[in-house]
Amino acid sequence: MGSVGVPRERVLVIYGSLSPEVEDSIRETFADQELTIYQPKPGEVTPPELYRKATILATFSHLPKPEDAQNLKIIHSFSAGLDHLINNPILKEGKIAITSSSGIHGPPIAEWTIMNWIIASRKHFQIYEAQKAHRWDDKDQYLRGNHDQAGKKVGILGYGSIGRQIGRVSQALGMSVYAYTASPRKTPESKRDNGYIVPGTGDADGSIPVSWHHGLDQESLHSFLSLGLDHLVISLPLTPQTTKFLGAEEFALLSASSTSKAAKPYITNISRGKVLDQDALIEALNAGHLSGAALDVTDPEPLPEDHPLWDTPNVQISPHLSGIGREYLPRSLDILRINLGRLARGEPLINAYGGKGY
Repeated sequence: MGSVGVPRERVLVIYGSLSPEVEDSIRETFADQELTIYQPKPGEVTPPELYRKATILATFSHLPKPEDAQNLKIIHSFSAGLDHLINNPILKEGKIAITSSSGIHGPPIAEWTIMNWIIASRKHFQIYEAQKAHRWDDKDQYLRGNHDQAGKKVGILGYGSIGRQIGRVSQALGMSVYAYTASPRKTPESKRDNGYIVPGTGDADGSIPVSWHHGLDQESLHSFLSLGLDHLVISLPLTPQTTKFLGAEEFALLSASSTSKAAKPYITNISRGKVLDQDALIEALNAGHLSGAALDVTDPEPLPEDHPLWDTPNVQISPHLSGIGREYLPRSLDILRINLGRLARGEPLINAYGGKGY
């Protein structure tokens, strides 16, 4: 996986703990570069001389002081979002190209999403409990409410790399996909995904949705929720405009617009807990207005042991882990590998923060 023909850079990778397999993968990826891997212990400060020597830095949150970054050309973040770095002097100066790991989360989060749908629709927990009890149930008790996903409608709020892979897998299950974005996407070019795409995944040209919708106002959102959706996937960034974007009124409208005889709409949130009104969600689930919810995020996190969400019917909760996996770091560094080639050729970088590139 070395970058043939690319001038040697001095690559510094800072990561807390690496398995031998992942470390081997990193060394293979940057075999043509001068590579340093630094694995700090919690709270440990990276020696400034490592920063001063490096021309390329890959890190989560370890950043040099501006005076130690004179040779840096690219800082690559292992995170998809850069909120945790945005106030750092390095980013404020804007002299060094900053790139993110946006685009790598689609496969694991799409699998987590579909897993939860199928666990709910195929009554997996009931089957599993019977297995643990060594009980061969009468299949008739599974008929009520048991259904598949073919012919269902899924609305995806936030059609980025994660939403696009969920759309791809949903389409493979025979579902119709409806996309919702903040701004209009009326041209073929505006519908394209120009960021990093895990090979064989996603929806690069934006051709999967049967229709595109947009807006941050209540009227636009309500129009989208009135499409008769069976699933609503929340994949939005948390901003002042999207905080509690969905509440009691939206859940009621989603429920009232459902035409399915199999089940009421199902909510999936892989965004942030504050994007929806959690108390309103609990009320909607308790009242049977929604068939269930898969939540990888909550408000707050960690969710307190005595929080009523734990005991709300038909809720599946995981501790913000839908995007993790052994592929995470190698895919993130694949973005950096691609950008080293672009840097050498004088081409714009992918996943560049604020459009900064060479």
